[in-house]
Amino acid sequence: MLLLIQYTLIFASVLILVALGGCISEHSGVINLGLEGIMVIGALGGALMMKYMPEGASPFVLIVCTVLMAIIAGVVYSSLLAVACINFKADQTIIGTALNMLGVAVATVIVKAINTAENPDNVSSEIQYIAQKKAFLVNIGSFEFNWFMLLALIALLLVAFMLYRTRFGLRLMACGEHPQAAASVGIDVYKMRWAGVLLSGALGGLGGLVYITAGVSQWKFEVGVAGFGFLALAVMIFGQWKPKHIAWAALLFGLFRALSNVYSGFDFLAAMNIPSGVYNMMPYIISLLVLALTSKNSRAPKAEGIPYEKGMR
Repeated sequence: MLLLIQYTLIFASVLILVALGGCISEHSGVINLGLEGIMVIGALGGALMMKYMPEGASPFVLIVCTVLMAIIAGVVYSSLLAVACINFKADQTIIGTALNMLGVAVATVIVKAINTAENPDNVSSEIQYIAQKKAFLVNIGSFEFNWFMLLALIALLLVAFMLYRTRFGLRLMACGEHPQAAASVGIDVYKMRWAGVLLSGALGGLGGLVYITAGVSQWKFEVGVAGFGFLALAVMIFGQWKPKHIAWAALLFGLFRALSNVYSGFDFLAAMNIPSGVYNMMPYIISLLVLALTSKNSRAPKAEGIPYEKGMR
């Protein structure tokens, strides 16, 4: 049971971070379907930082540098979405899909090139971070606490405060509801949407790092992040684009994802002889059911996905 709680919290942390990123972007008026690709690139940045950190670096420095690199990588990659969708008015769905495909390809090529340069016989897309991962873990009795759990909680509180208690957050949401009205009172819609997308990239990149370090000490980048970016979008929609509701939705989806890792530890589940693939599919099946039942009552920001042009009405 303790292991189930541990995995639930770490997978929920991933979903919270990425879903919050999607929430900020959509509140600004830009649909970020590229979260999957952003997660991969953020994970790549964090993994490379762990790989090349000098031996003997303090755990604090390792954590800070790894987190910052994942955030920077996510921000840089998300800027492609911002340029295409905000400046050039490109279709946001198509650009997001392209970023997802490109992210895995870029990460795979970079990692294979690095591994081949180090050893011509190594053509894998795998990066190991066995010793470095220990810096993120603290054993509390039998419970393995991960600092990313705390980081996700802090991000949740900060995003909730930013959206509803700051001038920046209220202006951001105004750009997603009625950009023309926002522009009429002097708000720069382009800048606010850029800010929303870049913040989305920062959280998505960080979520990717958390995902690849959840329970494993190495990652093959050619497999991507197994659809977690899309699962985070489902969490965001189920959570009605509100941070508090997103947290509860992430815990629900995280629980079903955690079951695929620990179901064999429950006698009654093991006795049912259900194939492991079924447990792996459960989060995605649940997301389909939840969205089918709740999407009718979902209310997205009114202007999401609609390109903004100065002077339009």
